Amino acid sequence: MKQYKILFTKQAQKDAEKVDKHNLKKNAQKIIAILESDPWTLPYEALVGRLKGAYSRRLNIQHRIVYTVNRKEKSVTVLRMWTHYDD
Repeated sequence: MKQYKILFTKQAQKDAEKVDKHNLKKNAQKIIAILESDPWTLPYEALVGRLKGAYSRRLNIQHRIVYTVNRKEKSVTVLRMWTHYDD
């Protein structure tokens, strides 16, 4: 059951192409489904530093989905769908 609206930044939309190209689309879809129903379902990692206030979930050993949650608006904004170390 969808409780949260999922929004994607332009960067996340670009990253989605890489995710698809590297056969991680199914993993990404599973994570997005979890975020739609309850973004606080474990396991997630609270990020620090310049990404403080954001959270991540692993697509694989290297790549992650990085997102923020707006509880008031019941929305999740996906910031990245690839490694967040590339910046």
